[in-house]
Amino acid sequence: MISAGIDAGSRSIKVVLFDTEQACLVASGIVDQGVEQQRLAEALFERCLAQAQLERAAVGACVATGYGRNAIAFADTAITEITCHARGVYHGAPDARAIVEIGGQDSKVILIETGGRVRDFSMNDRCAAGSGRFLEVVAGRLGIALAAFGELSRASRTPALISSMCVVFAETEIIGLLADGQAPADIAAGVQAAIAARVAALAGRKLMAPILFTGGVALVPGMASALEQALAQPVRVAPEPLLTGAIGAALLAAERRRATSPPTADR
Repeated sequence: MISAGIDAGSRSIKVVLFDTEQACLVASGIVDQGVEQQRLAEALFERCLAQAQLERAAVGACVATGYGRNAIAFADTAITEITCHARGVYHGAPDARAIVEIGGQDSKVILIETGGRVRDFSMNDRCAAGSGRFLEVVAGRLGIALAAFGELSRASRTPALISSMCVVFAETEIIGLLADGQAPADIAAGVQAAIAARVAALAGRKLMAPILFTGGVALVPGMASALEQALAQPVRVAPEPLLTGAIGAALLAAERRRATSPPTADR
């Protein structure tokens, strides 16, 4: 069966088509988030179908997740991103016991049990501190692309101490550091360390390993290393970290479909 997962996140919409019999992705796509979430998601869904050379009727189940999940009217149901990320990580790393997810506007620490079930979680959703948006603001102030952030931070010799984790105040602080002659590389490394320290505080206690890192920020070079130092434990980047929530949604869609389908009579 082909199932679909749609992750309508704060910064982008992700769609995956998953072949449950072959246990593999058959198509995926990402677009920037916008006002018309339903239209954007449906257009991306159609592009994924075309990529996989499938008709819409071939998709047996569809689950939406993320902030905009309730706006995706063509999905069969909506499931929280906490549950979907846990299921998606478990699929790619069944030994995982903790997840750090840093997305565009928030960060989460999720504890999972065998089978990918959520045991507990903590979430920072009150401001953009410790998120991809925070990194974007800093990158803009340093005059670099976000993709170059990790490379710049690797050149640091003495990471700057970033005392404020509010995006507005931190931007002002960074302007001051630049005016004082602080090297951009040291500022970049200091920001990564500050984000990692905030995530460690969010965890509140030592996490059980293995720890998997997911979300868009997991793709920024240097962030996994910063988390390892802050958590004092190894951290692995999850397979397909940007698509983890959508993959989990597709897997849960298939599981719900199997659970509600009538049994086939023996012949």
